[in-house]
Amino acid sequence: MLVRCNTSEEQKLPVLGNPIIVDGKSVYPKISKFSFINQENQTVNSSDFEGKVYVADFIFLSCSTICPLMNIEMLKVYTAFNDDKRVLFLSHTIDPKRDSIYKLNEFAKNLGVSSKKWYFVTGNEDSIYKMAERDYFTIAYPDSTETDGLVHGGGLLLIDKNKNIRGVYNGTESSETERLIADIKLLLKEQF
Repeated sequence: MLVRCNTSEEQKLPVLGNPIIVDGKSVYPKISKFSFINQENQTVNSSDFEGKVYVADFIFLSCSTICPLMNIEMLKVYTAFNDDKRVLFLSHTIDPKRDSIYKLNEFAKNLGVSSKKWYFVTGNEDSIYKMAERDYFTIAYPDSTETDGLVHGGGLLLIDKNKNIRGVYNGTESSETERLIADIKLLLKEQF
């Protein structure tokens, strides 16, 4: 008979990315400072996420492939943590030419989400693409051969209060959403 012993250390999520060694310690990549405009035409920057856990993704409103599924799954996570002030949501449009602030605002209103909890942001197209690749290790770029003219990763990315990526989840799968919700709960126990 196997008996599982309780350990004094709680289970922790891994920190993702390739660390560098500084003074004998592993230092993992962090999300860089950023500044975008949200659906309320207000500046949103990295300081708004200080001391918060957040879920980020890259979408665009005219997407006919994975974005509608990603939005449904992200809304499930939002609903699970709607009343928790420690958790925020950040959706970057990869199509700032067509996804105006007005359109982002209407989209957020149609979802029924708070602009103080879930930020739909726009900004310089190249900055968004570079940030996707450099900071979130995902893809976002134009491609005229694709159905909607753009390519992007379908991940929901879990970021801890120290700006480290702690998980990547398939934004089109309900089972992955359940895993993300469980991992957020685990991360909140770890960090707060």
